[in-house]
Amino acid sequence: MALSPSWDAWLSENLLRGVPEEALARALVAGGVAPEEARSEVARARRHPAVEAGGSRGTLGAEVVSLLDVRAALHAQSRRTVERRRGVSAEEFQARYYRAHRPVVLEDFLEGWPLMERWRPEALARDYGDVEVEVMAGREARADHDMSPDACRTVMKLSDFLHRLEHGGPTNDLYLTARNFALERPELRGLLEDLRPAPGFVYPKRQHGSLKLWVGPAGTHTALHHDVDSVLFCQVHGRKRFWLVPSFETPRLYNREHVWSPVDAAAPDLERFPDFARAHVHEVVVGPGEMLFIPVGWWHQVLALDVSVSLTFQSLEVPGGNARWHTFG
Repeated sequence: MALSPSWDAWLSENLLRGVPEEALARALVAGGVAPEEARSEVARARRHPAVEAGGSRGTLGAEVVSLLDVRAALHAQSRRTVERRRGVSAEEFQARYYRAHRPVVLEDFLEGWPLMERWRPEALARDYGDVEVEVMAGREARADHDMSPDACRTVMKLSDFLHRLEHGGPTNDLYLTARNFALERPELRGLLEDLRPAPGFVYPKRQHGSLKLWVGPAGTHTALHHDVDSVLFCQVHGRKRFWLVPSFETPRLYNREHVWSPVDAAAPDLERFPDFARAHVHEVVVGPGEMLFIPVGWWHQVLALDVSVSLTFQSLEVPGGNARWHTFG
């Protein structure tokens, strides 16, 4: 039988990555292809003009990948984990983490911020329950909801939304995300009064689009991806689990769709994505009052463990501004 276009693309990509042909044949067999046919399909894909041309012209790309492999090896030798710190000054944060391109959890970042009480779900329902907000609904019926969110947009009262979170149980079906721009709504501008300046971390004057709100039930899941700026991810209520993969391991992430990877970092399919076996995955849980610094380009997958309220900052107060990743996908 002829392979599907997605399997053809998978074969070509992994051949260009240098994955051994026998490993690719085993993956095809595991996917239901007869052994002899699997070997024949791998040989056919190897002889394809596009694969041959890609292999002969990929010298520079191979050198870049080799350089990134060295960086990954050094990272592995350092045996670093995601540090958890308290009392970190802005100067130390910028030198030890931002410029060093290292994630960190600052456990006391939100201490003293009024939002720790005023942004709890019951307080939001009390103070802003009549406000209509846009949320993402029906996510579980669409595998592409992260990459094509427009079909999931719906509007409801904030009180109704929060009631469903509290009483509906764990689900990935309903989520107020950054793409809903809740903090841009005039009716919710009062929430901004509950922030406290963080000199040396965040610009005191908020920049348009740099502050994002996330509210959802336990079970909300964001697929493996990277941001194009460094992010301060602040957890206000509930807990979230993160899987983090260093930016310099991007060649192992199979990202064909802009900033998204098809790999499930929590349970990777190593038959389909064999290069991911060499990736270094850091796992960390972020709880109320804590901030996770996610360096630009670091891949992360997120799962809410409880009903969750989160806030992200992208306008970092650093010399020259927040370094940006220019994507080509």
